[in-house]
Amino acid sequence: MSSTANTLSQTDLEASSPATWREYLAISKTGIVMSNLITTFAGLYLAAYYTGTTLGSDPLTAFLALLGSALVMAGGCALNNYIDRDIDHIMERTKERPTVTGKLTGKQTLTYGLSISIAGTAFLAMTTLMAAVIGVLGLIIYVVLYSMWTKRTTTLNTIVGSFAGAVPPLIGWAAIDAGLHPYAWSLFLIMFIWQPPHFLALAMKRSDEYKAAGIPMLPVVAGFAITKRQIIWYVAALIPVSLLVADFGTVYTTVAVLLGGGWLGLGLIGLKTKDDLKWAKHMFIYSLNYLTIMFVLMVIVHMF
Repeated sequence: MSSTANTLSQTDLEASSPATWREYLAISKTGIVMSNLITTFAGLYLAAYYTGTTLGSDPLTAFLALLGSALVMAGGCALNNYIDRDIDHIMERTKERPTVTGKLTGKQTLTYGLSISIAGTAFLAMTTLMAAVIGVLGLIIYVVLYSMWTKRTTTLNTIVGSFAGAVPPLIGWAAIDAGLHPYAWSLFLIMFIWQPPHFLALAMKRSDEYKAAGIPMLPVVAGFAITKRQIIWYVAALIPVSLLVADFGTVYTTVAVLLGGGWLGLGLIGLKTKDDLKWAKHMFIYSLNYLTIMFVLMVIVHMF
């Protein structure tokens, strides 16, 4: 029997000790959930603003939208852990997951992921049906189309995953305004274009691990040179896309141009750098700061 099969068997059949809430939090990927909740809140706040209301006038809707979004996202992450438990032991960043160490069995992980996904969808449905539908579509894309299919078959997996990763602001907006103002779709598009350079930079950092796990990320299949050019093109495209909501004001527009230009400049440095991994690390960190600043700023400029 192969070592992979042995690892999977051990994970599924014998938890080394009773699972605690910490293990469930670990497979929920709370860092990713919290980051995405920033964009969900931005969608909520802006939808309230442009429909002439406030979140304070209906705090229950805001609470249900955030809670429902968090549970659906956490559920998707848990299901991703369930699907990847046969290869996670190969990668340094995933080898300590409870699904690998045996703290959680496959059955526990699957049950948890499905349960909180269903609960989250129910909470979203208490806001608007549209919010629940978008949440379910994002979940299906992430779990089925990305985790179960394209992640292990094509370099386009990053694009497929980006569709799922871009829905949080749409969910937030739909919880208030099921009609989805064009601004909502602009937020979706910003998130969609942001994700490839973010995850391709991560893939460069972890290319050896992805190669060992047999995952066809672009740096593994096509090399660093092509990946760097792809990252630069996406960052360049993000600048005009971020200006689709230039109506948010001068402060937003100025910061969007400066942040996007700074990211593009850092990207262009990568064409001549000799330390690709260091460059990828800097690009990855910049992408995280970019997303946080942009979506927090969207809220702030509408407060005054």
